[in-house]
Amino acid sequence: MGLEVPPGETNRCVRGCCRSATIPLHLPPASFSLLSPIARGSESTVYEARLGGERVAAKKPVLSTSEDLDKFHYQLQLLCELDHPRLAKLIAAHAHPPNYLMFFDFFEPPNLADKIHVEEWSPSVQQVVAIAIDLAKALQYLHILGVVHRDIKPANILIDKDLHPHLADFGLAMFQKDIKRVSVENWKSSGKPTGGFHKKNMVGTLIYMAPEILRKDIHTEKSDVYSFAISINELLTGVVPYTDLRAEAQAHTVLEMTYTEQQLTAAVVSQGLRPALALPKSGVPLTLLSLIQRCWDPDPEKRPSFENIIDELNIIQNHLVSSACLPSSPVSKSQNGNIEAHRYQEALNWFNQGELFIKRSEKSDLTENVWSGCSNEPLEYHPTLSWGSFATCGRRETMEDTHFMLPHVSEENDVFAFGIFDGHRGSAAAEFSVRAVPGYLRQFGPGTSPIDALAEAFVRTDIALREELILHQKSKRIIRKDWHPGCTAVTALVVRNKLFVANAGDCRAILSRAGKPFPMTKDHVASCPKERERVIKAGTEVKWQMDTWRVGAAALQVTRSIGDDDLKPAVTAQPEVIETALSDDDEFLVMASDGLWDVVSNEDVLSIIKDTVKEPGMCSKRLATEAAERGSKDNITVIVVFLRPVSTAERIY
Repeated sequence: MGLEVPPGETNRCVRGCCRSATIPLHLPPASFSLLSPIARGSESTVYEARLGGERVAAKKPVLSTSEDLDKFHYQLQLLCELDHPRLAKLIAAHAHPPNYLMFFDFFEPPNLADKIHVEEWSPSVQQVVAIAIDLAKALQYLHILGVVHRDIKPANILIDKDLHPHLADFGLAMFQKDIKRVSVENWKSSGKPTGGFHKKNMVGTLIYMAPEILRKDIHTEKSDVYSFAISINELLTGVVPYTDLRAEAQAHTVLEMTYTEQQLTAAVVSQGLRPALALPKSGVPLTLLSLIQRCWDPDPEKRPSFENIIDELNIIQNHLVSSACLPSSPVSKSQNGNIEAHRYQEALNWFNQGELFIKRSEKSDLTENVWSGCSNEPLEYHPTLSWGSFATCGRRETMEDTHFMLPHVSEENDVFAFGIFDGHRGSAAAEFSVRAVPGYLRQFGPGTSPIDALAEAFVRTDIALREELILHQKSKRIIRKDWHPGCTAVTALVVRNKLFVANAGDCRAILSRAGKPFPMTKDHVASCPKERERVIKAGTEVKWQMDTWRVGAAALQVTRSIGDDDLKPAVTAQPEVIETALSDDDEFLVMASDGLWDVVSNEDVLSIIKDTVKEPGMCSKRLATEAAERGSKDNITVIVVFLRPVSTAERIY
């Protein structure tokens, strides 16, 4: 980058405690500029920035107290000593008031957590092992220097274009000698660990924390080994720790818990609870699974060092490479031993149909711009989002729900979209819509209001689905002529500090505002007098059938949907859109298909999340599990979006 390092004693922080011969610590104000925020947390904001004319990431800490300032200087001292290709590299700092900043190499989003859970990346076993080796080498380097990271998790692992990992976020890292010194001083001063000691030293992210930390012992290098194992297993399974239903024994252990922090802690510490291990049938070598289990052993002394971990991973990698060189056969054997040729059957993939339709309709002349009605002026309040989801077919034999989570609708960093589609008369409409609706949202050009964009995305998707059905019926790819699939839909759009929710049907979204449910949708069902009157005026019959009002010959309960072309225009795709400005009173947004709302009230939803570990994927699963236990007979899909930092799950002080 060619940054000039000030000579000798002049290159130091304002206190004089941080020095470096290679990293400039006092930058001229004209040499850098902060652009848009990349990530926000309770302790800092990370910006895309320019430094010396090049693109970098700038971390701006929240410095509210003298203790915060002490932490900044401690972290800067530590980072100045680190130099490893698999660690996020500090390239400069501004350690003088009024702007305290740290500058790092820039990595394009997403981090490893978002790549797994948002982009739904499924790496090969070879890719997982390669990433594990790189991370293990970085952690071995830290431990040789006497540094314990204390917050290893996929969200703190950045991925470059060649899929090499780079461990980041040293906000909790400490030299081992300092952790031990704090412990000894505390014991001498009070005779026993105080609550304050525990709050300051029991740090990390709950679902990645080792049992000894949950027992309120101090961090050691072996605590990092434990978190490393949890993270690598998550990379293999694609599942957030403790949210997997696959393993029967684990399902009983986890699902019967109420998911409070105390109970999860007790299960990890006392009952040996661990995330569901990757399955051997998925192609993961038994030697790798055995290594993961030894790394998360309850006894820290039995966990291997990173030197031993690297040796074992290298052996596993060599075995995988040699196995990949063996010739493979294009045929398979049946149960009776006879060789059978692979049979291919053409079937319409409605996910692909929705995606292909969007590609055909893309407009090349559209440019990204600020959404109309959403100023680019500095905000008094800025929400900080984290999100997760869970979907299950429940008691149904097939899954007709789909959903999407889109953290970057446009080039703007402050535009997010989330959607759920509940199919009926088959899954085709839901599968088509889950690709088409977000695709249309990405297409809208300058000046489009979020309300218009949402409404038009629903209506365009409805028209596009109808055209696709007609096209494939004519081409004989669809044999049934009386097939009219449909789906209800709810989609949320967060644009800076405003929330827009579009709904057609009986999916639902609620905000937790000042601790109370704030509905963001209204159910569109035939039992609603206004909706029933509208449908009748449009020329479609509404009858009382099977304990409720139903629309047309199809006996549909909902009065708005995408698809259901035999009931158009009465059953309209035009959504109802509700807008609200977000503030510090807004804790989280919950969106779900009617499989949840049929049996769980708005108030119960808030109460359940309040009593759940504040990890959005876990909250989503807890709600779906509760609905299943209460007898929901439908598919259940839940999305939970936290709108502000949640320290109880992310970091425990």
